[in-house]
Amino acid sequence: MAEFTSPAAPAGAPRRTVMERVFLGPYGLRAGWRLVIYLFLASVCTAVPSAAAAQTRWEGSQFVQLCCALCGASVAGWIMLRFVDRRSPRALGFALDGSAARDFAGGTAIGGGILAFAVLLLAVAGTARWVAEPGTVPEYVAALLSALVFFTVAAAVEEVIMRGYPLQVLVQGMGAWPALVATSAAFAWLHRNNPGVTPLALANIFLAGLMLGVAYLRTRSLWFATAVHMGWNWTMQSLLDFPVSGLSLYDIPFYDARETGADWWTGGGFGPEAGVAATVALLAGTVWLARTPQLRPDARMTALRPLVDDRIGERWP
Repeated sequence: MAEFTSPAAPAGAPRRTVMERVFLGPYGLRAGWRLVIYLFLASVCTAVPSAAAAQTRWEGSQFVQLCCALCGASVAGWIMLRFVDRRSPRALGFALDGSAARDFAGGTAIGGGILAFAVLLLAVAGTARWVAEPGTVPEYVAALLSALVFFTVAAAVEEVIMRGYPLQVLVQGMGAWPALVATSAAFAWLHRNNPGVTPLALANIFLAGLMLGVAYLRTRSLWFATAVHMGWNWTMQSLLDFPVSGLSLYDIPFYDARETGADWWTGGGFGPEAGVAATVALLAGTVWLARTPQLRPDARMTALRPLVDDRIGERWP
């Protein structure tokens, strides 16, 4: 739980006790301990609205459970930032300012575009096609909008848990790349029991975690990271009608996607995320996000002093 580096003690400074060395680092309470406290708070803050929802007719609703998790994880992050780190709760990354809508729109387009590139590789290789199905325009619009809301909340939950306070505190304590690797490994681990999961699927989900972590660190905006995540999932399931991480949550009218060819390339029943086409798209998308000069933190966000700013510069990497 110790940080990788710590500043040298000034000459003549009193020796720290064992307890101080175990619990205190250059930024106060060590990153590992703050992460443990955050996870405990997130569990408690999620359990309270979940218990309330259990007394209503929405008990068992997956969407309600996601909303409870989003509320709990966000509140826990705000509490840690305000009372432990002495920062504004808005430094978590969901600040409501003029940049939020821009970050969300841009992130949605980028996430959808990266996924579309993976599917384009499948189509060009002749391993993906679409066949006609019955449907009406109102059914199609309703399916797209319903999926948009669901995937936005689902992406926000995973982003605030993975790229919210945990990534911030780990970057502050470990540095950017070790923190990205740790949170991306945890992100892949959370998907280990998805239907039809394969080693390549988990490797691609790890790469997706890196991509989303880079998206946050380049902008300091969870609006942007959430939108990249949502744009990927929504485009895959709603616009192109492929499974998302082994799950087919919506039946889209008018057309149905069909994959042919080796599963290692197409992803098979898990969806494109389990194929090499997605590997290529994820690597290309991550490099582009890391290197493009078009992405930079908004001045209003850096003024809030996110924890990552204590360790990395604005022009990272």
